Amino acid sequence: MYFYFPHAAQAVRILRHRTDLTSGKCTRQTDYAITNLSSHQALSQRLGQLARSQWTVENRLHFVRDTTFGEDASKIRTGHGPENMATLRNPAINTLRKHRHRNIAAGLRHVSYDPFSRPLDLLDIP
Repeated sequence: MYFYFPHAAQAVRILRHRTDLTSGKCTRQTDYAITNLSSHQALSQRLGQLARSQWTVENRLHFVRDTTFGEDASKIRTGHGPENMATLRNPAINTLRKHRHRNIAAGLRHVSYDPFSRPLDLLDIP
């Protein structure tokens, strides 16, 4: 293991238990993670927080990019196209959030109603 992960200090096994609220079915998932934080730097509580914080990124960015922009259904698949489109979508999402649009799809619709001035207003361009 040291050969493949020279900076690894800890390997972590994460057990997740979920209950589907509609069916009541319980599922268990085991994930593994490797970190360069020592056991003194990151106790199990801190490692749990780090693992859960990944879902914040997933829910606030990736989920929005997929549902609002249809990223998974995109036909752009060659070269750097997918990365370039993600690079354009991320600032669009962040700019709408900065201007207090909690629903990104609604924010995009609002901006599209006056396409010659509202996008420029969001970017503070006169």
